[in-house]
Amino acid sequence: MTAADLIAELQARANPTNVAGMARFGINPHGTLGVSVAEIRRLARGAGRCHEVAAELWASGIHEARILATLVEDPARVTRRQMDTWARDFDSWDVCDQACQNLFWRTGHAWDRARLWSRARGEFVRRAGFSLIACLARKSRDSADAPFEEALRWIEEAATDERNFVRKAVNWALREIGKRNARLRRGAIAAAKRIREMDSRAARWIAADALRELTK
Repeated sequence: MTAADLIAELQARANPTNVAGMARFGINPHGTLGVSVAEIRRLARGAGRCHEVAAELWASGIHEARILATLVEDPARVTRRQMDTWARDFDSWDVCDQACQNLFWRTGHAWDRARLWSRARGEFVRRAGFSLIACLARKSRDSADAPFEEALRWIEEAATDERNFVRKAVNWALREIGKRNARLRRGAIAAAKRIREMDSRAARWIAADALRELTK
């Protein structure tokens, strides 16, 4: 299927009622059709992987087409430049997280970009850094502990960022690292306790929520 075919399929499934509901959950309604992720995934299974199709889908600017692009892209052909370009285009938390969950963690540049983005100024780029860490913690089964121990330092550095979409991703990354194994759980709990002492409402929330899950 071509990108035009896939976009036509998405447009045929447009649901304005869903768009209004998505907006209530903080999803940017601009360029959004209201197609469910389940439907997008079904289209992706039929489309297969194609780097060129993914590029066209992303360039369309359509919310659901960009999520579809993260599913049909070939991870082996993704470059750092492409990851940076897509990250700068993020304008909604769900596209950011879908890109990290479906694609970015599978590339050879995941840790490099996570490190860079964790210190970015843009809200959604910085969120992507921590969403990517969370995805690596959950999905990269064979990774050593050392990168995650380093990531705990990035989490502490970002814990005072009061922006909603950043603090939630920082919290997510902290919790996922802590759930990998007993050693990282101890490290994540120690980091959360240090974060709890910071003079920041965001930091206190991140710590309290993480400790509630990691110590139960």
